[in-house]
Amino acid sequence: MLSATRVLGIDCGSNATGFGVIDSDGRASVVVAYGVIRTRPKDSFALRLRQISVGLRIQIENHSPQVVAIEGIFHSVNSRSALQLGHVRGVALLAAADSDLVVHEYSPLQVKSAVVGYGRAEKAQVQQMVKLMLRLSEVPAEDAADALAVALCHAHHSLTMERIARPASIHPQRSATIPS
Repeated sequence: MLSATRVLGIDCGSNATGFGVIDSDGRASVVVAYGVIRTRPKDSFALRLRQISVGLRIQIENHSPQVVAIEGIFHSVNSRSALQLGHVRGVALLAAADSDLVVHEYSPLQVKSAVVGYGRAEKAQVQQMVKLMLRLSEVPAEDAADALAVALCHAHHSLTMERIARPASIHPQRSATIPS
């Protein structure tokens, strides 16, 4: 793989925060690690946030990602759940910032479109596509699959942005010669 970037994808949740680490050049991706940081619902919310923070910091330390990709906020009918998700996202953003990592955010629609090709895909479809794209032997848990999908979305997006940003001299335009 040429000039691979190590990406940590994060799928935030107060009960289960998924993480996925991939190496990718935007065309081909290889899984490095993935899993779920689980908290106990009976613990205080502050303790659960601390557990998520420690878990993410361990993943950052163990796998040395170059960039973090995280799913952006989506609209929720339940304001309490949305607020808790915002707190978890804050913990994830702080863990990345404390490690001097650049963070990129992608909407659920962008993530599903990049991985499945359809922005309203079901979780099972995302899990299956992640398994296929990363050549995994088994379907990852939902939260881990979502985190890997966010990482894959970033890999594809960054390749596209890199292509767009290349100077014209790398992709010379054919000039039409007008006969006299």
